[in-house]
Amino acid sequence: MGLLVVGSLALDSVETPFDKINEALGGSATYISLAASYFSGPVELVGVVGSDFPREYIDLLRRNNIDLEGLQIIEGEKTFRWGGKYHYDLNVRDTLFTELNAFQNFNPIIPERFQKSKFVCLGNIDPLLQIRVLDQLNDPQLVVCDTMNYWIEGMKDDLLKLLRRVNVLIINDSEARLLTNEPNLIKASRLIRKLGPEILILKKGEHGAMLFMDDTIFSAPAYPLETIFDPTGAGDTFAGGFIGYLHKTRDLSSDNLKRAVIYGSSMASFCVEQFSTKALEDLSYLKIQDRFREFKNLSNFDQLEIDK
Repeated sequence: MGLLVVGSLALDSVETPFDKINEALGGSATYISLAASYFSGPVELVGVVGSDFPREYIDLLRRNNIDLEGLQIIEGEKTFRWGGKYHYDLNVRDTLFTELNAFQNFNPIIPERFQKSKFVCLGNIDPLLQIRVLDQLNDPQLVVCDTMNYWIEGMKDDLLKLLRRVNVLIINDSEARLLTNEPNLIKASRLIRKLGPEILILKKGEHGAMLFMDDTIFSAPAYPLETIFDPTGAGDTFAGGFIGYLHKTRDLSSDNLKRAVIYGSSMASFCVEQFSTKALEDLSYLKIQDRFREFKNLSNFDQLEIDK
């Protein structure tokens, strides 16, 4: 069975202190699918674009073993566009414009042969659309979901309905606090898992990621990069690496989930090294493995006995 990804495809215009790029490939489904494609395929993508979506981007996705039967191309409509400007502190950005265009009336229709997918990644979209996706599926084994403060603040009741059907929730620490009204992340994680997801992953940007499940707390470091060129899509790339590795191994044990977090972090570390999806387009599995081992070495140490 393939890995199903549902989310946005976009044309992003991004400015950082180092450079800028216009109408580059973006969107949650794009980053998730490209990252996951290095582990397992085909990746089954469901999304919507306008008739102006560049053919070269469609070809790029297909070359990366991404099945586009679920991609809707709306004639006469424009593709979703987003523009942002990052500051020297790349954790801070200004949204310059958001033009939903074809994405505004997106109705995710899951092709029949995608409906049996056992591994599903719901990118950051309206929780009602995420629920609509799950309503079309036949008993998925693992549902990974992303959301954001906009939906937490504006559609919390719908989001709570969704969370009862989700296995893994991926959000950042500020979103966890907003969702629970709890400043302590350990307590917040416990409250979130009572809402439905057995597993919570907190993205902490330059400080890595944390995995919460059962009685396990696992902290993964961020990769020490000298230059972070463009953080756009890093969280989605993390999600793609995470679920892509799990889909490849079909192992949902605690130890393998920890490995999946490191693979997700590895993919995200590649993403931020270039604009848009450029750093994800020509990777090799060997290069990914090397980065995974480097991550492992970051927190590996030998235990020393203390003299009594």
